[in-house]
Amino acid sequence: MDKGQILIADDDAAIRTVLQRALARAGFEPRITSNATTLWQWVSRGDGDVVVTDVVMPDENIFNLIPRIKKVRPELPIIVMSAQNTLMTAITATELGAYEYLPKPFDLNELLAIVARAISDTRNNTVEKRNQSDDMDVPLIGRSPAMQEIYRVLARLTQSDLTVLINGESGTGKELVARALHDYSKRKNGEFVAVNMAAIPRELIESELFGHEKGAFTGATSRNSGRFEQARGGTLFLDEIGDMPMDAQTRLLRVLQEGEYMTVGGRTPITTDVRVIAATHRDLRALISQGLFREDLFYRLNVVPLNLPPLRDRKEDIPDLVNHFLKLVEEEGGKAKSFSPEAVECLKTWDWPGNVRELENLIRRIVVLFGQDLITEDLVRAELSSLASSQPGSMRTEFDVSEAIEHYLAGYFQRYNSELPPPGLYQRILQKMEKPLLTACLTATRGNQLRAAELLGLNRNTLRDKIRKLDIKVIKTSE
Repeated sequence: MDKGQILIADDDAAIRTVLQRALARAGFEPRITSNATTLWQWVSRGDGDVVVTDVVMPDENIFNLIPRIKKVRPELPIIVMSAQNTLMTAITATELGAYEYLPKPFDLNELLAIVARAISDTRNNTVEKRNQSDDMDVPLIGRSPAMQEIYRVLARLTQSDLTVLINGESGTGKELVARALHDYSKRKNGEFVAVNMAAIPRELIESELFGHEKGAFTGATSRNSGRFEQARGGTLFLDEIGDMPMDAQTRLLRVLQEGEYMTVGGRTPITTDVRVIAATHRDLRALISQGLFREDLFYRLNVVPLNLPPLRDRKEDIPDLVNHFLKLVEEEGGKAKSFSPEAVECLKTWDWPGNVRELENLIRRIVVLFGQDLITEDLVRAELSSLASSQPGSMRTEFDVSEAIEHYLAGYFQRYNSELPPPGLYQRILQKMEKPLLTACLTATRGNQLRAAELLGLNRNTLRDKIRKLDIKVIKTSE
């Protein structure tokens, strides 16, 4: 007795043949077609236990057919395959009620396992029904295998309120992922509120998150709502959660456990109604071992871990990213330009320590600073060479600082000839060199205070105080 009848629809004859043979060997009864019309005829008369179909068919897009199938046979599992490997494809398939989405090329054993599970779920009446939602623009770009896995996980997560912890280096797009989770969730009509823990003074974090009452502390002249209250019914994104101080971690843990909180100075508990998404570029497990992060809070946040790949691990996405950023610049009023194939290949030779953000900044800079319509390989190589010389910790940066100190000392002693200089040499040199040193580090990290503090071996708050006292001006970027 066969395990079930599988309806296969794909306009690629080779794929139809491979699937037909593999499913038959596994004990299923496969039926194949190259068009959506035949598939609809089979489904409408009650044939098949599972549908395996491509998206783009010669006569109709399968996304137009799925609602009709769900109307007449809501229990029929539909497995969607597609070479159009975008987040929009994955989310559309999921929201239309597809049982599973598989990007091409796919693993044949994985497909067989999904088919078997779909039949089992159908017979146990556990197939989940989902509602169709409107199409939206998605900011995530990439068709690499690493991004395909991200898309598949995101498509599932949009249907739940589970807490998500996004891990990834600076510039990988953690906030974009969080926004996509919100925009495609049932909370999309609520507010998306983003808070960067590293950008808030430690003494103000609790007030920022939970709000405060009038008179709760010096300067609290009126009641202020916190970010939890502002995000009510929506999503609260806690970026750089690894920089949250321990006392604030304790309060956040209590909110996640009990579902309520009190404002600073308040006495009445407030019930929360938010989805929490956290993100970090730091190793939270390492912070736990150092006593800098609560282990119990980590497990509350790490319900669903989502690890974003660095750009150096998905360089095949660079051509799509380049075209995307060029289009953005053009839409913002910039001149239409293009990169030569050799220039794009040249971009793939760089390791992109700043990830997608670094690539975007480079493209924007090239478009603005250079007049030619076609960006050449030579121009890109020159810009990458410039980037290399400005990387944090580069030999040239260290040499420049050392050379400046030696120059200052030479002039210092020359002024006093053989006489003994006045005391306080350390403080004098420190005052003279501190501002240039901090400015150089902040320039090298493109204004990222967290990375600059790590490079200098300073506390983030100490660096912030020095920036203010020394009146250092740098162009800041989001972390």
